[in-house]
This record gives sequence, structure tokens and C-alpha cells, in this order.
Amino acid sequence: MPTFEELDSLTSKQLHDKAAVMALKRLDVGFFLDLLASVPAAEMVAGHRDEANEDVSSLARRLQDAIHADEGELAEAMRPIYIDYLLKHQH
Repeated sequence: MPTFEELDSLTSKQLHDKAAVMALKRLDVGFFLDLLASVPAAEMVAGHRDEANEDVSSLARRLQDAIHADEGELAEAMRPIYIDYLLKHQH
């Protein structure tokens, strides 16, 4: 297991790549959700206010799509996901 000092000596790209590969191997959706939540604030820190605003708007639109995926062709296409979830989590 690498130490903080070893990880801190890597470039930001190397850190990103190592973390993303590990999260993919572990199927760690939470890591990617944390990234989604963190990107707008990081863009603000980097001085990219317009990109941060667009990211928040885009994420909000995607969440709206997911929340309202209960009608029409989209609902029909999502049926396998709903069935899988309900079967896995019923008590």
C-alpha cells in the first residue's frame, strides 16, 4: 500500500488515473458520484465559473430525467433496471 508521500509525489493525472482504475475494478459508483459532486467546486477554484455553472445545470437536468423516467418510451426502456432493483431490494 503506497504511503501519502508516495501518492503525493505523483502528478495529478497519475493520481486521477490510479483512482479511476481502482474505482472501476471495485465497481465503486460512489467514487464517481463524489467526483460529479466535486467537479463544479473544483472548477470554481480553478477560475472556471462558467464551466462550473454549466456542470451544475447539466447534472440537474440529468437528475430530472432520472426522476421523471416514468413515462412513455423512456419508462419502457428503463423497465429492466426497475425490475432488477425491486427484485434485489424487496423484503
